[in-house]
Amino acid sequence: MATLRHAYHLADAENWPLIQRDGLLSTNALIARDELRGKSAEPYRSYRSQRMQLPSGAWIRDQRPMPPAALARCLDADLAPDAWYALVNAKVFFWLSVARLDRHRAACGHRPQVILVIDVPALLARHGARAWVTPFNVGNAMRRAASRGKRTFVPIEAWRATGWLAERRAGEPMRPRSHAPAELAIEYGVPDIMDFVVSCTTSRAKPRAVCRA
Repeated sequence: MATLRHAYHLADAENWPLIQRDGLLSTNALIARDELRGKSAEPYRSYRSQRMQLPSGAWIRDQRPMPPAALARCLDADLAPDAWYALVNAKVFFWLSVARLDRHRAACGHRPQVILVIDVPALLARHGARAWVTPFNVGNAMRRAASRGKRTFVPIEAWRATGWLAERRAGEPMRPRSHAPAELAIEYGVPDIMDFVVSCTTSRAKPRAVCRA
């Protein structure tokens, strides 16, 4: 099974000062940092048709590629769209290939971004107990979307031991062990993310000029 060496995170440039100060935080962690509760937190936890700015000034991304109606068609029977958004909002995500990073950059259009290249072994040495991998982009439920549920988030140690066995749905074949993870997810956040940054750029230069896998 392939060794994970580098991961890539794309952040809005407006968030960069806060990332350097507080680290990479999930939507839930950002809501908690701003001490939002109840109705004041609900707009950020629910489906976001456009990006939203928290009181702290941090921006959280839209979820347009996974609207509720499309999401409902690919979710396991025991999971509702709101529950899926809760799973996603609880994690910080990293791409595990430059190709996927490139596609994400293209989807952001002309909005300036910061690209972080992360040392995965160092990150997992400290945060591996809260680490998961996914077999596909869990933030997209459009165009032949893969079926998904809680099983889609496979603990990193389970993936290393048995591949995608934990992700297999009953009655369906298991993904081959050669199927590379698409994303690495860390529960809640990585406040010390700057300890693991190999390189970063705030320019619009192509990622391959600064991201070396």
